Amino acid sequence: MYTKAYKEEWNVNHQQIQECIQACIEAMTASNACYSACLEEDHVKEMTECIKLDRECADICRVAITSMQTHSPFMMEICKLCADVCEACAKECDKHPHDHCRKCAEACYRCANLCRNMSA
Repeated sequence: MYTKAYKEEWNVNHQQIQECIQACIEAMTASNACYSACLEEDHVKEMTECIKLDRECADICRVAITSMQTHSPFMMEICKLCADVCEACAKECDKHPHDHCRKCAEACYRCANLCRNMSA
């Protein structure tokens, strides 16, 4: 299923892929931590959207990591979706004053930028 050109392009971009994988791992970790911390907040109802997006973000980061590690032919499309979800999660986290939200937003913005570059 992989073309020679696809394999050659992957070899050329190996460092970029490794950086993106690392950013996805960091965003997934931060999103999972934010998810857990949001559930412990006094006003958890106010954190509902953040909690939902934390889950979505962690899930798509996991899929993106696997797609890059296995050289999926859908890697570029998955990275584009990952960038969109990470950006949405980061924007939601920016709305909240909590340290866990700030850390999540930083990791998600970084991941979104690297994934967007991967999909370009």
